[in-house]
Amino acid sequence: MRVRIAMPVIVRGKIGPQPFEEQTQTVVVSAHGCTVRLATEIAHGQKVSVVNPKTAEELPCTVISLGQRDGKKREVGVEFTEPSPLFWRIVFPPDDWDPSERKRPSPTPPRSTPRR
Repeated sequence: MRVRIAMPVIVRGKIGPQPFEEQTQTVVVSAHGCTVRLATEIAHGQKVSVVNPKTAEELPCTVISLGQRDGKKREVGVEFTEPSPLFWRIVFPPDDWDPSERKRPSPTPPRSTPRR
């Protein structure tokens, strides 16, 4: 299950012999990885790591998709070496979850204020 959520992350890797580190945020997360927007030019199949700054946990990943450039950044899909559903510290909906059945708050009637 993929969840659309903007969470701060740090992406680390190397461009040739030069290390890079870019602070960014996720577009989509899952137990298998995430999509982030990066300004750093990286390649499909490249090894990087993603850091959750709230927990300081760092996981190795592989770049699995490169989106079109939008200004200075592009969407980049990365996959964890091993699934890690706890990395994001969020609860994922079950596999059989149907978003159309999501409970929405019922509208609350406006409060009437007593007249004086």
